[in-house]
Amino acid sequence: MATAPPGRPPVADPAAWQAARDELLVREKAHTREGDAIAAARRRLPMTEFDGTVEVTGADGPVPFLGLFQERDELVVYKHMWYDGAPHQGQCEGCTTTAWHLKDAVYLNARGVSFAVLTTGRWDEVAAYVEFMGYTEPWYSVRGLDAPVGDSMGHLTSFLRDGDRVFLTYSTTGRGNERVNGAIGLLDMTPYGRGETWEDNPADWPEGRHACWSWRSDADGNATWGPTSRPVPQWTRPGATPVETLGRNGHQH
Repeated sequence: MATAPPGRPPVADPAAWQAARDELLVREKAHTREGDAIAAARRRLPMTEFDGTVEVTGADGPVPFLGLFQERDELVVYKHMWYDGAPHQGQCEGCTTTAWHLKDAVYLNARGVSFAVLTTGRWDEVAAYVEFMGYTEPWYSVRGLDAPVGDSMGHLTSFLRDGDRVFLTYSTTGRGNERVNGAIGLLDMTPYGRGETWEDNPADWPEGRHACWSWRSDADGNATWGPTSRPVPQWTRPGATPVETLGRNGHQH
């Protein structure tokens, strides 16, 4: 292999590249098979029943949680964090990236699975945010409700119904949410990856930043925190300009 300029992968002829690629493919296939085994174990987890008549608030007013299934047997929800009174740009950038990648549930629906976003915000604030972001999937306020409907946010959670009975089957958070973020999966395939500090990179690679550093940017697209930033997708929304209210209303990351 030939030496490449600093911060670049080494240069190889096609045969050497293919050999290195085939060697990595062995590990990738093992990783896939282990993922399949974990998914099989996930399907064998026990489930726990709760009251499906508890009411959540959506665009049409209060509805029983059972209604979120839309007469399907399975339901996946994302539990979106909420900061009361914050402007749109002050809402959680991590939750924004997850919700943004789940704007259309047509493939879930085709497999008999419904999808909804739950949040603890007051419905009037939530409704304005949903309209601004252009989300088309149903959102519901679960303010004041206990787990597994309310309580901790930032989770992907699965439910199953049997007639009028409702069961919690699975929940994950943190990096468990990455499976819905297609951008992260694609970045993992690129030479420079996600550009985060924790990644194991070769010497001379671009300096990494802390996890999720690129989920917020300023008007010029520079990844940053602070009073001039907002979650990245918001810059594509109508009216998303550097106005005086741009800031986080006291919310600290």
